[in-house]
Amino acid sequence: MVLNLNKNLKLYYSIGEVAEMFQLNESTLRYWEQEFPFLRPKTKGPSKVRQYSEKDIEQIKLIHNLVKVRGFKLAAAKKIINANRDGADKTADVLTRLTEVRDMLMSIRKQLGGLE
Repeated sequence: MVLNLNKNLKLYYSIGEVAEMFQLNESTLRYWEQEFPFLRPKTKGPSKVRQYSEKDIEQIKLIHNLVKVRGFKLAAAKKIINANRDGADKTADVLTRLTEVRDMLMSIRKQLGGLE
């Protein structure tokens, strides 16, 4: 059996961890759960502690991209997701990768600036 080192060891994340990942308030995540029916984290125990899976985090990433990054209102984000789910997912992935490339290029620029 081969050990997969790239696999994330954590199966579920708390609402606080997810809010921190996206720099959001926990109340914003709770509100999005009401507005977007496909976003339903697992709940545990009688106190209904939310447990977000990787799939839930991908859903939040899509919503975050549309609402916070691109500036759409919630109603417009719902329409985009309902009309073209695959296109919205791909756009979010491309934006994430472009942001990573930009950050890497800025880091290289800083390093080159220090050589002068």
